[in-house]
Parts: sequence; structure tokens; C-alpha cells
Amino acid sequence: MANSFTLVCNDCGHSLPQSTFSYLCPKCESKQNPNSPPMGVFKTVYPYLEIREKYQQNDLFRSLKERQFIDLLPISNAESLGPLKVGNTPLYSFTLESTRGNKIAFYLKDDSQNPTFSFKDRASQLVSAYAKEQGIDTIVAASTGNAGSSLAGICASQKQKAIIIVPKSAPAAKLLQIVMYGALPVLVDGNYDAAFELSLQATKHFGWFNRNTAYNPFTIEGKKTVAYEIYDQLKGNMPSRIFVSVGDGVIISGVYKGFEDLLELGIIDKMPVIVAVQSDKSDNLVRNMNRDSFEMTPATTIADSISVDYPRNYFMAKSFLEKYNGEWLTVTDDEIMDAASVLAKNTGIFAEPAAAAAMAGMLKFAKVNDTSKQSPMLVLSTGSGLKDTKTPMQSITLPQPVKPNIEALSDYIAKNI
Repeated sequence: MANSFTLVCNDCGHSLPQSTFSYLCPKCESKQNPNSPPMGVFKTVYPYLEIREKYQQNDLFRSLKERQFIDLLPISNAESLGPLKVGNTPLYSFTLESTRGNKIAFYLKDDSQNPTFSFKDRASQLVSAYAKEQGIDTIVAASTGNAGSSLAGICASQKQKAIIIVPKSAPAAKLLQIVMYGALPVLVDGNYDAAFELSLQATKHFGWFNRNTAYNPFTIEGKKTVAYEIYDQLKGNMPSRIFVSVGDGVIISGVYKGFEDLLELGIIDKMPVIVAVQSDKSDNLVRNMNRDSFEMTPATTIADSISVDYPRNYFMAKSFLEKYNGEWLTVTDDEIMDAASVLAKNTGIFAEPAAAAAMAGMLKFAKVNDTSKQSPMLVLSTGSGLKDTKTPMQSITLPQPVKPNIEALSDYIAKNI
């Protein structure tokens, strides 16, 4: 039996009976506006007081960590998470020279070190574990690539079937992963939103379990574990700001949810400042932050993993940002590619464009703010650059071959160093 949890609607507050699962709040889903992001996304709430009392004689965070935070997850057994080692990714400390003449100190949480090389493994692992405990063997997902390749890999390790519906424009490297992991890829003649809608129809028609971002509330629960790790790795000393690339709004909601759990348990006493970073060519979340009604502009960013017309977790992400005084900014696609280059050349970490957006946000912030007198900032890097090599290849020039002799090499070195 799964741990005790309650699904509470982010929008109307309606709650389901204890430990009952549903995708969206039925009250809000029935009132859905087709020209707006989905309403009725559920937040998963745990009996925090009972958890505190359970470990009142011990170090609460350490006790939770020793049990792999199972008390704060909607599953009953950590073994259900499967054999792959998801999470516990490295957190590095770096410094850069600022255009203001001072040093930029920052941490980088590198989630490209997950098994399928992206942050999405955190969500896929938990959805897979819940399905496993419920006796479900087929999971479907719509994806621009990362969520699909992630689910495919996790399901391969768990001996489950994965059906991955992706837009035909998905990067070849991500499609390759899906195929190699043995999942069934379905290429849709349309964008991510078209793939998403088809996956919902397939869920109802075939009865498959759906892993879709936000639509399945446990995707947020899987992603929140990064907050626990940040707290643990920094020994409770929070960064001055946490920069998060944003598309659908699920990753940033997961980061918020993880820290909110720690707030509810009294482990921390305030929420860190979290900054939502979007491409200015896919800014449908942050552009609508101060609007009463949602207005969509078609997304055209090169950063495919955050290219979204209707952010699926818009309302929850917005409420988190408003409640905890979060910040937001946009960056250009050129700034994203420049940030990917700066990151790679100065740290040895190669991030895909969607992941580099967070780095671009931090660099943009540091250009206009003196960061030298505050604690280091943190960049959440969510995916490997090898996930999408086509995009950065458009902005670099590969060298021409040289003759295999020392004279030719010497001439080449003289011209390039």
C-alpha cells in the first residue's frame, strides 16, 4: 500500500479521498478553456505533522534521507524505484569573470548525470515506480524528446512497456535513445501540444498509464527531490538565487514543491529565491505572470525542451512564483547559445540549449546586479548537450584537415593559438 497522501487541486482546492489517484481535478477539467493552459493540476500533500512526530527524537532530515525520502513520496517501497541510480547528481562550485569586473560565484547542479542524461529521469522513475506498485505495465508519454527518452530508459530497466508520442521535429539523438531503449516511438505530424493531446486520447482509448508533464501529478513529486539534494549538498546554506529553465512549468514547480515540503516539516524557515528563465521566443509562462487572462504566442525557440505554446503547469508555477516572491526573466536564443559555450569552456560541462537557458539567465542577472557580496547563485542544468548536437553545430565551424607533417601542424598552431 502506498504512503498516505492527498491530491489537492491547485486551482479550486478540491481534494480527493486519501491516497486516491486522478490526473486532473474533475471539477476544473470540466470548465477547461481550450485557449488556456489546463486547470485542475493536483498538488500532492502529505501528513506533515505525523511525519514530524514519527521522527521527533531524531534528526528529521537525516531520518528522511536514510529512507530515501519514502515518507514524502506516493509509493510504499524504495525498491519500486528500480535498479537505475536516479538523482544524487553532482553539485559543483565555479567562478567566472563578470563584465562588471568582479567574480561571479555560482553552483551548478548537473542533472545531465542521470541515467538517460536529463532531469526528466526523476519524474519518470517515480511514475514508473507507482505504476509498478499498481500492477500497470504500459506507460505513455508525449514529449519533445527528453521526457520520452527518459521514460523509455526507465521502463526498459523496470521491464515495462513505453509508448512515446513525439513531434516529428524532435532531435534525432533523443529519437535514437527512444528506439535503443526498446520503446515504441510515434512521430506526430504536429508540435508538442498536438502530441500531448493525442497521448490523452490514447490514455482513454487504450487504458495506458500517462506520464505526461503536470497531467500526472507525480511528475512534480519526482522532480521535487532535487530540492532535497540541494539542501543536503549545501548543508542547509541556501544559494542567493536558483535559476531554472522553464517551459511547461513543471520543473520549477517541482523545485518549489521540494522546498515547500521542507518548510512544512520545519527543516527550513524560508523559501529560497527561485528565478524562472524562459527564451523570449517561448515565454508563454512569464509573459502572462501579470495578466488576468492567458494570451498565447507560438513558441519558436531553438531550445526544444522548453518550446511550449500552452504551459501545462502554468497555474501552479504562477501560484508558486507569486506566493514565494519568485522572480522571472527572458533570454534570447543567442544568449542561450552563448551561455552554453561559456559553460562548456569554463567548466567542462556541455549543456543542451534548454538547460543552458538557466545559465543564460544567471549571466544576464549578473550583468546588471553586483553579486560579489551575496552567497553564490545556483544554476540547475537539466540535460546533456549530446541530446541535441544539431543546434550548436549551426553556430560553430569545424576545422579543415591538415597534412600529417610537423610543418603543416606548426603553421596551423601559429594561426590558431
